[in-house]
Amino acid sequence: MEKLKRPVYLKAGTDDFFKKLRTEVNETVLQNSSLYLLNVVKSLGLLFLFFLFYGCILFFGNSTPFLFLFYILCGFTMIVLFINAFHDAAHGALFKKAKHNEWFLYVLELFGSNHWLWMRRHINLHHAYPNVQDWDIDIKQSDIIRIFPNSPVLKYHKYQHIYMWFIYPLYSLNWIYIRDFKDFFGNKNNYVKKIVDTIPQKQVFILFTAKIINLFYILFIPMILLNQPWYLVLAGWLAMHLFGSVLGVVALVSTHVDEDANFPGTDEEGNLSATWALHQMIVTKDFSTNSKLANFLYGGFTHHVAHHLFPGVGHTYYPYITPIIIKYAKEYDLPYTSYPFYHAVRSHFRMLKNKGIKENILITGEI
Repeated sequence: MEKLKRPVYLKAGTDDFFKKLRTEVNETVLQNSSLYLLNVVKSLGLLFLFFLFYGCILFFGNSTPFLFLFYILCGFTMIVLFINAFHDAAHGALFKKAKHNEWFLYVLELFGSNHWLWMRRHINLHHAYPNVQDWDIDIKQSDIIRIFPNSPVLKYHKYQHIYMWFIYPLYSLNWIYIRDFKDFFGNKNNYVKKIVDTIPQKQVFILFTAKIINLFYILFIPMILLNQPWYLVLAGWLAMHLFGSVLGVVALVSTHVDEDANFPGTDEEGNLSATWALHQMIVTKDFSTNSKLANFLYGGFTHHVAHHLFPGVGHTYYPYITPIIIKYAKEYDLPYTSYPFYHAVRSHFRMLKNKGIKENILITGEI
């Protein structure tokens, strides 16, 4: 794939808000070591909970209602682990030592993913250039959905606000069993190959090994040990992914891609019009920041502006960073948005409807 020139942010001035914001956060919020411990305990607790529910599948799965119940609970816990523990570890924010974060990320392989690939997608592409076309891999994943204003409009996109309700529940299945292989071996829309010349053979081996191990223990062992028809176990496994994905998609659609989303472009030389910090404020939104349940489930996604400005900080610190961000947003007249999750989800599907109709682009002047 052709390697495009990396976008370049505007250089920050001496009165840049982020310099003051970062200093205040470092001198106040980050001094609270109990929030670090809370994050570690929560992450290890979630990991224990997942394998507890998995054990319940094996011990109680001969009862069909319990089989589905514990598979679904595994799905919920898997997604919460991804969003909280593994997400923080990928940013080096879970443990204080880098090697401990690296070790913990190898646990991610047990869930069928590949942490080496995910870090390059998420950190080197999404976090480096959020909402920038041709770079943000988390926004542009497939021609099935149209989000970027300059992407071609295909005939079926006018129905995307309808059919994506049925595709989003397949998110984790697509990630683990399709998208990883496309990013390792595909060429079309392969953003990873813009930043990686050669994929290490070790990672190819880990990719296949992890997915085999994942399918063996989460699907085939229950098929072998339980006195249940194979198709019921398969249905339970599918329910795990479907219900987990529904929970996870709330976070994915609520932070960057609503009907008022911004998609900054570059000039001919690859320059963006904002500083790095201002860009994060422009393209990122929070949701349900005052909900204890949402904060527990979605970690750094509810306080997503704080996450993008302080990606190397654990998500348990973000509820205390966000009020400081709001203060500086008011002082410097910066964009900041936070709304309930149901508004965020509704706004996302309105955006899909708008982006699926070519005439809408002409009316809004996005091209």
